[in-house]
Amino acid sequence: MNSSPEVPERREAEAIEEAKAGSGPAFEYLYQLHNRRIYSLCLRMTKDVAEAEDLTQEAFLQMFRKIGTFRGESAFSTWLHRLAVNLVLMRLRKKNLLTTSYDEPMGQDGEDSRPREYGSADMKLTGAVDRMTLEKAIAALPAGYRMIFHLHDVEGYEHQEIAGMMGCTVGNSKSQLHKARMKLRELLQMDRSDTRH
Repeated sequence: MNSSPEVPERREAEAIEEAKAGSGPAFEYLYQLHNRRIYSLCLRMTKDVAEAEDLTQEAFLQMFRKIGTFRGESAFSTWLHRLAVNLVLMRLRKKNLLTTSYDEPMGQDGEDSRPREYGSADMKLTGAVDRMTLEKAIAALPAGYRMIFHLHDVEGYEHQEIAGMMGCTVGNSKSQLHKARMKLRELLQMDRSDTRH
């Protein structure tokens, strides 16, 4: 093989085809190529090292079983990522950690149905918050809010994709993201006022 820039992508495509034919080394190659990102995803979503390790292994077992269904309509990493996200969601549902209803209308928890307006202090807050404070606030979100926030704002999924993964409507995905962002701002503002005293 020559060392042109396309080699890694071409090697992955070759490995996928070899893995579909049952090649062990090809599966190993794909595992080595993607295991860190999948583990990182599982850890961010579960906040539990042992759970993340278990789910990472399960994701690659699923890859082994389902690689024949990969048709190349999206990047392999995207396909594998969705597979892992679905596993995490199923595990969380089984553990009843998703306590927030996705079908809850916007105004049901006492909030106005109109988006709240925040002044310039909120914009300053965005730049002032350090990463650890932000991660702590995200971890403090209710599980359902955290999941939608993570999928949309961290992983970059569109609402239509999230709705498909979570089994809710696009409107509910948008509503949950809005609530997650409002709750996150509230948590960050509380943290900020605590540090001033």
